[in-house]
Amino acid sequence: MGLNTNELIASVFNAFNHNCTITDIEEFSSGHINDTYFISTAEGQQFVLQRINDEVFNNVEELVNNKVKVSKHLAAKIPELDTEEKYRRVLTFLPAKTGAYYYQDAFNKYWNLTYYIAKSVSFDTVTNKEIAYEGGKLFGKFISQTSDFDACQLVEIIPGFHDVPRRLLQFEQAKKNASAMRLECAAYQIEKVAALQEEMVLLQQLKDEGKIPTRVTHNDTKISNALFDANNKGLCVIDTDTVMPGIVHNDFGDAIRTICNTAEEDQKDLSLVSFNVDYYEAYLKGFLEELRDSLSEVEIQFLPLGAKTIIFIMGLRFLTDYLAGDVYYKTSYDEHNLDRAKNQFKLIESFEDQYNEILKLSKSIVKVKQL
Repeated sequence: MGLNTNELIASVFNAFNHNCTITDIEEFSSGHINDTYFISTAEGQQFVLQRINDEVFNNVEELVNNKVKVSKHLAAKIPELDTEEKYRRVLTFLPAKTGAYYYQDAFNKYWNLTYYIAKSVSFDTVTNKEIAYEGGKLFGKFISQTSDFDACQLVEIIPGFHDVPRRLLQFEQAKKNASAMRLECAAYQIEKVAALQEEMVLLQQLKDEGKIPTRVTHNDTKISNALFDANNKGLCVIDTDTVMPGIVHNDFGDAIRTICNTAEEDQKDLSLVSFNVDYYEAYLKGFLEELRDSLSEVEIQFLPLGAKTIIFIMGLRFLTDYLAGDVYYKTSYDEHNLDRAKNQFKLIESFEDQYNEILKLSKSIVKVKQL
């Protein structure tokens, strides 16, 4: 029986506590890492069933525990809402009949189940400043509402996830073992890594020196991981597989990376890829509006560098995976990861071209925030 058959999915679904009868299964096509299914039931309740990729995540049990701990903390922040509305505002996990919040199937694969957030929309790219602003508020609120959660309670699921020196070591190893053809195809991007790497280690140095604090961070704040309601108001942060200790610049930067890219991250026509400063301004306004005075002056000062660094990290990761033979990200064709890498490095070039304007905007927004 194949892993993705409806019979297996139904069996896994029925291993969770929900008291519902399954009527339909639909596979979600989005997501680079996990396999995700939309479950409809006779009772009208809908669910999202996810198989967690244990080849990417080695400690799945702790990964799920991280997600559940943070979700429960967030739910406790909104006691005024009824249960149904809480399910729309916070990613809510159901326990398996074993009592754990994950289920391990006969193939030793791990699954978790959440309530589906109905009447919600998501975006792969941003097309107006309202969405950018609401995205900033949503992710800013996530950090604000977890600011009193001890990050030490969370397990570091992917050690050094945003550690640039570590990513550079992985890149060098992949480059060493890459085929001559792939090295030739990626020559320009390899040169860009060498030119940028000195600047890109600065945030890690500040973290290591204790000059910027460790917080609970989402660590995958691309705009598609934010859900909005029918009026395009921020609703819920989803896909918390990588929630763990981190720095605010990682979450800010990854959101900016997707919100301010004028094209999808695998767009082949690089003339369509540029950094949208208007969206940067809108996102930053919403982000700081929710965080208020929770951030230190040093954290605020280096937010623009956070954006540039995360774009670099993602470009580096796509490039590394391409050189390694596409072992991490799902790909649809041979050059898919290379196209993703080219896209990110083009975005950095556009960011650099507008850097003075970005700094000016950042300073003006921070000044207004402090008044």
